Amino acid sequence: MAKPLEVDEIWVARIKQILDGLEYGSVQIVVHDGKITQIDKTERKRFETAPVSQAPLQAVKSNKAKSKV
Repeated sequence: MAKPLEVDEIWVARIKQILDGLEYGSVQIVVHDGKITQIDKTERKRFETAPVSQAPLQAVKSNKAKSKV
């Protein structure tokens, strides 16, 4: 049977601190025997796309020498 989760003000403060400033991402809380034991944060960074006025990237063909055996 599951034990009731014990969350005190210290853990609430830790969770708030981790969430503060998180724009994109996730927070995972790990619980063992009804107690929080670990908090994992995965943060994602999103970047604006390049303006249309910039030249698009082009593929460069490799000039590797072919060996005949």
